[in-house]
Amino acid sequence: MADIKLYGADWCPTTRHAREILEQMGIVYDYINIDHDRRAARWVAEQNEGKEKKPTLDIKGQVLSAPSDSELMEVLEAQGISS
Repeated sequence: MADIKLYGADWCPTTRHAREILEQMGIVYDYINIDHDRRAARWVAEQNEGKEKKPTLDIKGQVLSAPSDSELMEVLEAQGISS
């Protein structure tokens, strides 16, 4: 299992963008499509005051909701995951 879980939806442009960043960096992650996993959708809503913010990432236990590129990069680096 990867240190990163990315919760989102295939149709969501910000989900696709976050996935592209991770893939371009060669970072292994688990993608969970919340449109097909109601348990995951509930978890995302719990992390976001009842809203399904996409993407929501769990990076080694640190949760990011719809992060900017710089926020994502900062957390990856702080967690020792950046390339």
